[in-house]
Amino acid sequence: MPIFAAPDGTRLAHHTRGEGEPLLCLPGGPMRASAYLGDLGGLRRHRRLCVLDLRGTGDSGLPADPATYRCDRQVQDVEAFRAHLGLDRVDLLAHSAGGDLALLYAVRHPERVRSLTLVTGRARALGVDFTAEHRAEAAARREAEPWFASAREPYGRIWAGTATDADWDAATPFFYGRWDAAARAHAATEVEQTNEEAAERYAAPGAFRPDEARAAVAALDARVLIVAGALDSGPLPRVAATVAGLFPRAELAVLPGAGHFPWLDDPLGFSETVAGFLALADGRGTAGGASRRGRPRS
Repeated sequence: MPIFAAPDGTRLAHHTRGEGEPLLCLPGGPMRASAYLGDLGGLRRHRRLCVLDLRGTGDSGLPADPATYRCDRQVQDVEAFRAHLGLDRVDLLAHSAGGDLALLYAVRHPERVRSLTLVTGRARALGVDFTAEHRAEAAARREAEPWFASAREPYGRIWAGTATDADWDAATPFFYGRWDAAARAHAATEVEQTNEEAAERYAAPGAFRPDEARAAVAALDARVLIVAGALDSGPLPRVAATVAGLFPRAELAVLPGAGHFPWLDDPLGFSETVAGFLALADGRGTAGGASRRGRPRS
């Protein structure tokens, strides 16, 4: 397990899966150990996944200063990761809350980003958030599910800010396209994989400057892929389209039947969509790699 040092001396771990051109991967949660990403639905067959455990999560060390859990403070960790791998420019993929970190990295180091893939990613860094109304709109699409009646009210309490741990457990099926054995096993690891103190600090006041970030990404030369799940609430596909519209070279892929973890719901569709986009981004592919139609818990 490779280890490198962040600028403040915090020891950071990363994991390698697959072979080929490197793809730097940032987990969400926020502040969940990267193990939940697995091999991203078989994406390791197309790329060498270089997956970072953010500070204080997984196999990475705890920082001396907990204030460095704030999202913008971790941009320097991503830059140290790039330098550690000896890469001049990177293909960067981020999931969920990791989207904010990836966006801030692209804002601060645009010359280092060859492509950016946001998988059901947050975009608070750009002033786009997901509202309780968005959540309710997505939830209404699941009325035919056998678990809907018992999960609906707990799900509403999450976005009202009054949820208990039991509510989170009851509402978990909303985050998956299929509430099957694989989804249950995946969901069961969340609590043990998440640094709750770090998660509370991740989006603390001062982390985001949306006006500056929007101006920066409007000039970003990198190709951008926004991946949304048709059943996800964060972002809804139409909100994901809004995020895509903030970039000069972005495309949107909406995966039917997918929730917040689309590589679990549609492994082949997800991996081929992302691999096709990346092939185009580095000049090796042909048109049509990603479907173009231009959720989180975290």
